[in-house]
Amino acid sequence: MTEVQTYLYELKIKLEQNYAHQPEFMQAVDEFLGTVAPFLEKNPQYVANNLLELLVIPERIIEFRVPWQADTGDWKVNTGFRVQYNSALGPYKGGLRFHPTVNQSIVKFLGFEQIFKNSLTQLPIGGGKGGSDFDPKGKSNAEIMRFCQSFMQELQKYIGPNQDVPAGDIGVGGREIGYLFGEYKRLNSYQAGVLTGKPLAFWGSLARTEATGYGLVYFVKHLLADINETLQNKKVIVSGSGNVAIYAIEKAQALGAKVIGCSDSSGYIIDNEGIDLATVKEIKEVKRGRINEYLTIHPHAQFFEGQNIWETHEKYEIALPCATQNEISAEQAQNMIAQGVKIVAEGANMPTTLTAVTILKENQVIYCPGKAANAGGVSVSGLEMSQNSQRLPWTFEEVDEKLDEIMENIYKKCRDTANEYSTPMDLMAGANIAGFERVALAMTLQGLV
Repeated sequence: MTEVQTYLYELKIKLEQNYAHQPEFMQAVDEFLGTVAPFLEKNPQYVANNLLELLVIPERIIEFRVPWQADTGDWKVNTGFRVQYNSALGPYKGGLRFHPTVNQSIVKFLGFEQIFKNSLTQLPIGGGKGGSDFDPKGKSNAEIMRFCQSFMQELQKYIGPNQDVPAGDIGVGGREIGYLFGEYKRLNSYQAGVLTGKPLAFWGSLARTEATGYGLVYFVKHLLADINETLQNKKVIVSGSGNVAIYAIEKAQALGAKVIGCSDSSGYIIDNEGIDLATVKEIKEVKRGRINEYLTIHPHAQFFEGQNIWETHEKYEIALPCATQNEISAEQAQNMIAQGVKIVAEGANMPTTLTAVTILKENQVIYCPGKAANAGGVSVSGLEMSQNSQRLPWTFEEVDEKLDEIMENIYKKCRDTANEYSTPMDLMAGANIAGFERVALAMTLQGLV
């Protein structure tokens, strides 16, 4: 083995010994370490300075209890987290996730990915992530408000517009951000830039709601343009039916694609006439219902209860996984190939297992990793921070145009870096190396801190 290969192997063994109990975190690290050797061979100073181990260990992890009172009067307790991972490029930036599965492994994997995602945007933001194992589903607005207020009473000690700027993620939308912001304001006075994803009523950004889904489709649009194709008449399947999925469907349809499927945790629907987005929005954004309700309005559609959408036998060309981590297994990847998939672009964070990624790439499927393809959300969060600093709101068209430009630049940077250090269209390697390069240089220039 070369010196670089030995270094990476020994680092991986050490991390496995220390963090084997954090499988999601180790999966994210393994995916990264498996791609950066060519870059390190050309930049041996980073091996000499042990920079990768410095990067993989978070600057700090904050864990705290969150007591809150249910409507019944009973007191409940959840655990809150914030991982302030890397500040080489700017204040920590990354969402808050409220979901029963949240633990230290989840927030570390998300925060680690966020470092490179934020770097790829070229905006001055570092990487962080947080959340709680609190489940908003089935809770009243009053219970969610009390939980958010209690959560922020602790979190506010560690965040600020120039220190750490959280946003939303799974389980944290405009309602939750509003409650969190109100409590921060009550404790610290009005600082618009402390959270992003805010409602428009108090310095949120137009196009922030749409940003992750729109940005995902813009990434695919620029990829297709590179091979002289467009989204026109392409058959698309989207997993999930939350914020990212809804606006990915909306933008894909606007650009001429035919989206035939989407899902939630109860199963998936196929509508070969094309998904009626207005119906999905009504079910998920207004009623907060289940996706099978789609059939009450569109009885010609099919609902597959309890099944993973990537097990479908419908033919399609583009897959946009927008649900959650590890939703695509090796077997499902094989099925996707059998149905004719040509592009898999991740709207969720790490929705494809490493084995599945390998299978896709071996079968000439273009794989677009989430740290690049779903960077639209944090990109517009960065633009929201700019607007808050300037005290100037931008129009929807201004923000959307900047988002499209950022996603084009991310795609081209990943493509060009893959061509330089790996194989053409290995966008996973391109994203990892391009994101790492900026962070590594900044850390070195700052004295390896």
